[in-house]
Amino acid sequence: MGHAGMAAAAVRYLRSAGAPTVAGPVEALPRPDLRAVGEDERAPVDPARFRRVLGHFATGVTVVTAPATGAGDPATGAGDPAGPAGFACQSFASLSLDPPLICFMVGRTSTTWPRIARAGVFCVNVLGAHQGDVCRGFAVSGADKFAGVVYDAAPVSGSPRLAGTVAWIDCTIHAVHTGGDHLIVVGRVDALGASGDEGTDVPPLLFHKGRFLT
Repeated sequence: MGHAGMAAAAVRYLRSAGAPTVAGPVEALPRPDLRAVGEDERAPVDPARFRRVLGHFATGVTVVTAPATGAGDPATGAGDPAGPAGFACQSFASLSLDPPLICFMVGRTSTTWPRIARAGVFCVNVLGAHQGDVCRGFAVSGADKFAGVVYDAAPVSGSPRLAGTVAWIDCTIHAVHTGGDHLIVVGRVDALGASGDEGTDVPPLLFHKGRFLT
C-alpha cells in the first residue's frame, strides 16, 4: 500500500470510528515502502562542510552518565575503570510521549558507550549556562571525568545526577539502532526533574557554530 492508500484508509477509519471518548495507546502505522539509496546515487559531501553547515543549528548540551558496573569486556578481558561513566553529548532529543522515550546519538568508536551499554541504564544531565567547564571535562578521553564534579544518584538507575543542571532524565535503555558512524540510543524514561521544580530557573548551556553561546 502506497502513501496515498494508507492516508485514504486512515481517513475512512476515522470517519467510521468517530471521535474517541477515551484516549488509548498509540498504535504504529503501517511501515511505508522504503528504498535504500545506492552509493552511486549520492552526491559527494565534504565532511568539513557538513560539520560547518550543521553547526548553524544551535543545540543544548548534555552529559550522559551511567553507574559503575565493575563488569569486564568479554572481547578484551579488561574490566571497567573504577567509578561511573559519562560523556558530553549534543545529539539529544525527546522522542515519544506515550510511552515516554528520549534518544541520544553516540559515535560507534566511543570508549564510554560500551560501559553505558553494560549498565543498561543512564541519566541525561542537561547542562546550565554556567557549566561550560563541566562539558569540557566530559568531552575528553582518558581522564577522571568526575574529579571535582558534585553529583548524587538518580532515583531509579543510580546513575550520576550532576548538581546545578537545568534538568535530568533517568532512563533504561529501550533500543539501539545503527545510524552510519553513530548509534541511536533510545531510552525509556523512568524519572525526571528540572531546576524549576526546586524553585530556581537555571538558564541552559547552548552550543552554536563550534562554541558556547554566552
